[in-house]
Amino acid sequence: MTTSAPITPLTPTLKRVAQHLAHGLTPQEIAIKTGLSAVTVRQYVRDIRENLHCPPRCKPSVIVHRLFTAQQVASPTADRPAPELSPEQLLLLRAVAEHSNARDIAVAAKIAPADLRAALDQLLADTGAQDTTQLVILAHGWKLLTTEQTHATRTGASQ
Repeated sequence: MTTSAPITPLTPTLKRVAQHLAHGLTPQEIAIKTGLSAVTVRQYVRDIRENLHCPPRCKPSVIVHRLFTAQQVASPTADRPAPELSPEQLLLLRAVAEHSNARDIAVAAKIAPADLRAALDQLLADTGAQDTTQLVILAHGWKLLTTEQTHATRTGASQ
C-alpha cells in the first residue's frame, strides 16, 4: 500500500519512463524502445517508485495506479466500454491496484487467500486484460478507480 505523504514530482526523464509504464511496458521493453540500458531503466523505475512513496518491490500495477492517482501521467482513455463488474470484482480491482502481496490483496478484497487466483483470473477474463498492470490501466480508462468510485465501492461493500 502506498503512503499518504505528498509525492515528489517526477523529473522530465522519469516522466518519460513513467509514461511507458502507464502504457503497460515492462522495464525491458522500455529499455528496447528508448535505447536506454536495462540497468538504467530499472534504476529509473526505482526512482519513480520512491518518488511516489510506493513500497520496495511493489508490483507494476501498484506503481501505475499511483502514477495515475498522483496525476504524474495522463489517465488513459478507454478504447471500449467498461464491462459490468460486481461489487466484489470492483473491490478486488481496487485491492490489486493498491497492494502487491497476494495475502494483502485477498484481505483487502475480502476473499479467502485460496480463492484469490480464481477470482483474479475471472476478473482478468471479464475485463479482457492480459495481466494486472493492463487491468489497472483499463480500469483507469473506464474511471473505475477514481476517488468517487473508491467511496462507492467501500460504502457499498460494507452495507
